[in-house]
Amino acid sequence: MTRRSTSLLLLAATLTIAGCKPDAAAKKAEVLDKSNGSAPVVTAPAADPSTFGTVKGVVHFTGTAPARIPIDMSMDPACTLSNNPNLSETLIASGGKLANVYVYIKSGAPASQAPAGTPAVVLDQKGCRYIPHVVAVQQGGTVNFANSDPTMHNIHTTPTNPGNASVDISQGPMGQTQPHQFTSPEVMLPVRCNNHPWMNAFINVAPNPYFAVTGPDGSFSISLPPGTYTLAAVHEKLGEQDIQITVPAKSSTKAEFSFSASK
Repeated sequence: MTRRSTSLLLLAATLTIAGCKPDAAAKKAEVLDKSNGSAPVVTAPAADPSTFGTVKGVVHFTGTAPARIPIDMSMDPACTLSNNPNLSETLIASGGKLANVYVYIKSGAPASQAPAGTPAVVLDQKGCRYIPHVVAVQQGGTVNFANSDPTMHNIHTTPTNPGNASVDISQGPMGQTQPHQFTSPEVMLPVRCNNHPWMNAFINVAPNPYFAVTGPDGSFSISLPPGTYTLAAVHEKLGEQDIQITVPAKSSTKAEFSFSASK
């Protein structure tokens, strides 16, 4: 074989190898799902906050809300030090508005983990009750369990999603804050105190950063990219309602839910 022929063969081989390489841009857009070894998942481009719209709404309550029941806390004298009465929180409605409703984008937005540095959500124990009664955090985010009471508390979560590890820890009076990361989406994950059976709260782990919890006025507001979504509203006793919404860029849309005691 002549030197010229050898050179031509080497050139052909080089071109063949180069032709087998994936396009660099396409390779950048793919991430291998190592958790189950499935095919590569194409990552969604980052949303531009300057285009975000807002969904604003109210969760209504129709009918007569049941009276909140005073809780007997005499089993622990430290729980009676506060002059504030401790009332049941299963259903809190005032003026036809429903509090403690978890509202989130159920579908239409890509799932994502909370970015590094996202502030933790605080769930405090004060007056022998959990404050707030309902909290929400994006998956991958952290809840800081605090104890502002002069008594021993226990934090016991009972997740149904195996991706979220159970918590069962005790905190001394005014004890050090205990952080815990929640890694998988879950709705109305119960929190209890083994020391004080009346204490309860709920943690919601959202699949994306678009969520809210209604306050006493039943209102919520969520900023998110323009698009069409399924918006869900979940109450610990009254269940879930879903509606379809379309959020325009740089503008807002209204959304309303209505629950009743008969549901």
